[in-house]
Amino acid sequence: MHHCGCRYTLRPNPPSPVELALLISVFVVSACGLVYELAAGALASYLLGDSVLQFSTVIGAYLFAMGVGSYLSRFLERQLSAHFLRIELLVALAGGLLPLLLFVAHAAVPQSFRLVLYALVMLVGILVGLEIPLVMRMLKKNVALKDLVSQVLTFDYLGALAVSVAFPLLLVPNLGLARTGLLFGLMNAGVALWALWLFRHELRHFGSHVLACAATLAALTGAFVWADHITTWAEDKLYQDHAVIALTTPYQRIVVTNAPGEGRLGYRLFLNGNLQFAQRDEYRYHEALVHPVMAAFAEHGAPKKVAVLGGGDGMAAREILKYPGVESITLVELDPAMTKLFTDEPVLSALNAQSLSSPKVRVVNTDAFGYLEHSDEVFDVIVVDFPDPTNFSVGKLFTNAFYALLDQHLSASGYAVIQTTSPLVARKSFWTVVHTVESVGLSATPYHAHVPSFGEWGFVIASRRPYHLPNALPAGLRFLNTKSLPLLFDFPQDMDSVPTEINRLSNQVLVSTYEEEWGRVAK
Repeated sequence: MHHCGCRYTLRPNPPSPVELALLISVFVVSACGLVYELAAGALASYLLGDSVLQFSTVIGAYLFAMGVGSYLSRFLERQLSAHFLRIELLVALAGGLLPLLLFVAHAAVPQSFRLVLYALVMLVGILVGLEIPLVMRMLKKNVALKDLVSQVLTFDYLGALAVSVAFPLLLVPNLGLARTGLLFGLMNAGVALWALWLFRHELRHFGSHVLACAATLAALTGAFVWADHITTWAEDKLYQDHAVIALTTPYQRIVVTNAPGEGRLGYRLFLNGNLQFAQRDEYRYHEALVHPVMAAFAEHGAPKKVAVLGGGDGMAAREILKYPGVESITLVELDPAMTKLFTDEPVLSALNAQSLSSPKVRVVNTDAFGYLEHSDEVFDVIVVDFPDPTNFSVGKLFTNAFYALLDQHLSASGYAVIQTTSPLVARKSFWTVVHTVESVGLSATPYHAHVPSFGEWGFVIASRRPYHLPNALPAGLRFLNTKSLPLLFDFPQDMDSVPTEINRLSNQVLVSTYEEEWGRVAK
């Protein structure tokens, strides 16, 4: 047999239009599947707290369900194109409507929310698990196995990459979770329409398939148009007041409700379902947070440089500005949507007396931990007003590593004050923070105040020198005076100190302790 010295490279044939269309559909269905998974995880963390636990369990359940779907695909033997079309329509409906259904379920049947959540996650996961095996079987007639697997997985992973970037940066900030889900449901329905046209000669009962596609598109389009009305209804029912503002940011779900009238709560702010303030009594919380440290420092000269970590509602800044000697306030708030909302919305900026528009206030939208790591500024007073440690991303801001950074940014005679949950309801959590502050060598002075919307609420003053009560407070306060101030530092027996561990980045015991203590109240 004669062999010439030339080498010939066999080039694979370019994919046919049908093959290319199927591969593009792999990209789309992969992107849609990941959106539904991310939306379920995000909503679970917003509504149930503890983002690590919720994302882990939702993703685990979803991947398991996809495995079940892949296994079940073996039982679909004939009319693969018809099965693919029907599955796409079911995925479009179940996945596209998933965020909206979860909002409604949390408002209508909160006690059964977890059951609804995991039932929907399993349903969508099984349907998504059926998709890729069907596409591979439809392609295998014309594509070699090694090329088939590499091509399908390439498009699958590219779809996942595109969505993982777009979901937090573009989709959720601009569309919200409900409309993001519905948009990708419409994309799944678009794949079904493409399959309807491509396989029109193979499909039995073609008219029924046309009707099913039209009904699915109509349902998703209607839900997309009415999404805001549905989520507003759900949140009105959940919060028992009218939700005047509701938006989902890359960081959290922000809801502002309003119950006008004499003796009512007025405006209330909720972050991820947790109450942050009620207009009726927020002055008690913010006066107790700010004035014990500001007035104490003022005994030795006016505090000039002040930082507020968190506090994007501008209420703490409003109280700080009552000290005319303050020259600058650096407000570090992770979520720019919060500071924008409380700067630009007239009804909300009125609550903080336009403090965020003050020339003395500089807003920095970044993570407070990273800010302290990279900044070299030193402050006379630092007000730490973070949400409670419901998850590890917030819990890191209550660790000894964070308080060691805080110490580096305090002037020699400076004070920091930290909002520290309820010493009555979450007694061990409260004293965990106190002991964690002490573990970095700072003096910790705990105190508490009664805020009707919250109950008994706790705070901790951290300083390098012993804390002394001030002899004077600014005029015009509604809650504090020099006579009542000492009472805040007296702890009755049921709130007194208990032994605790130190909250470290490596263990974050505070998150589990907090969830356990507040979970008992919820039950």
